[in-house]
Amino acid sequence: MHPRLSGGSFAQGGLLLALALATGAAAQAATPLRIAMTADIRSTEPGVNRDANSDIVTSHMVEGLVAFGEHAEVKPLLAESVDISPDGKTYTFKLRQGVKFHNGAPLTAQDVVWSWNFYMNPKTGWRCLGEYDGRGVAKVLSVEAADTRTVVYRLDKPNGLFLASLARTDCGDTGVIHKDSLKADGSWDKPIGTGPFKLGEWKRGEYISLLKNADYANRGGGLDGFTGSKRPLVDEARFVIVPDEATANAALQSGNIDIIQDLSYTDVKPMQASPHVKVAYAPVMSLTALLLQTQDPLLANPKLRMAIAHAIDYGQLVEAVSEGLMKAPNNSVIPAVSPYYDAAAKQGWNYDPALAQKLLKESGYKGQELVMMTNKRYPQTYNAAVIMQAMLQAVGINVRLDVMEWASQLDRYNAGKYQMMSFPYSARLDPSLNFEMLTGDKKTQPRKVWDNPKAFDLLAAAMVETDHAKRQQTFDTLHKMFIADVPSIPLYNSMDIGAFRDNVKGYTPWAVKQARVWEVSKSE
Repeated sequence: MHPRLSGGSFAQGGLLLALALATGAAAQAATPLRIAMTADIRSTEPGVNRDANSDIVTSHMVEGLVAFGEHAEVKPLLAESVDISPDGKTYTFKLRQGVKFHNGAPLTAQDVVWSWNFYMNPKTGWRCLGEYDGRGVAKVLSVEAADTRTVVYRLDKPNGLFLASLARTDCGDTGVIHKDSLKADGSWDKPIGTGPFKLGEWKRGEYISLLKNADYANRGGGLDGFTGSKRPLVDEARFVIVPDEATANAALQSGNIDIIQDLSYTDVKPMQASPHVKVAYAPVMSLTALLLQTQDPLLANPKLRMAIAHAIDYGQLVEAVSEGLMKAPNNSVIPAVSPYYDAAAKQGWNYDPALAQKLLKESGYKGQELVMMTNKRYPQTYNAAVIMQAMLQAVGINVRLDVMEWASQLDRYNAGKYQMMSFPYSARLDPSLNFEMLTGDKKTQPRKVWDNPKAFDLLAAAMVETDHAKRQQTFDTLHKMFIADVPSIPLYNSMDIGAFRDNVKGYTPWAVKQARVWEVSKSE
């Protein structure tokens, strides 16, 4: 099944005409590299009022001290080197030479300190403040510039994931920005970073234009995640808002769009058969799950949650959602491509409708309506919701879908105001970070789904531990506890599927499922 948003042929034709006119207007100059986006970004402020689309755009403009490489290992980016003290509490970063901000100012250690203080100001609303202010694994006691090229971070205790946390994409990569990113009154203006592109124009609801940073200080080497070689090979990269899939597909086939960064599974075969269009895909570390609000009067009953878990035929769901491209479901929080995904992580909930009905009876469920929220911005997430609704209804669970705008669903997620929710999580590149995105005290962090104090302790231990075998044992224990508690139901790790015109070179899907348009060229 494959949703198509309403709007009719007039709306689709109008958008295609607008795209064609925009192309014609730019005929005197090089046509921008045009990337289709299903929805507008929330802001240009790294890690603040963000979502996956916002992260994609800001990652082209701002960079952090470290970043994830192609295989989820943390590597230097703005840092030339990182030295960790023997006690694990002091991190010394030596900055690369020759790096400049978009306004021409040289990158200095003082800029790193200023950026850190900006993020750590509660008024900023940085998503990851709680990781470093004492609520997380370790508190950052101080950040100082020892000289113009040396930054020293001091922690109150060791944190085995400190560098990985700095690199997190949902934290805006902890991007270093120039103070001129703010207006005179201290409010946000635009990101003045060090990335390969700089902000041209954000025409809300239409497109975000990024312009080539001609003075970009490239690390060199090959394509390597968010680090490595990141040359801007086009003068302009334009992220065009095309909410309707059919319109985006038609625009790609006609040449009015160059890249679709998140192609639906159902469109893979038709696109592969289209002239001048190529398709590429890779397994990813993102997670789609059915969230269950354990504080809801009905879903607080663990037997009802377990009944829901056993009512879903995961193999059939994955086959239907992915059009056969995905190989297997995954009931674990740990991604299937992770080196920590072992035999224990493969043990999930088996499809057993008879057991589901037995558990329903034992739970005292009387057919009350349960509402499952979903959205059409992420087609696979919507399709999964439709399939799960049918499967749950088949065993006697009364489920109604509430299809809403993505921004509204995200607000409800952050506030914890839902019963059930078909929800896509962006990639986390360490199992402890995967568990962290779900685990926490709901009183202080309503978006968390697993409020289990024992899990808090195990997760804290995993975050400071560096021995692989010991970490593996902890993750296996957390997985077994998660399966027993059923605070949510992980369904699958999807694929990053991109379609692009054959005159586009260098576009590569990867495990983090974030479009990268550096090292991408386009011939006219």
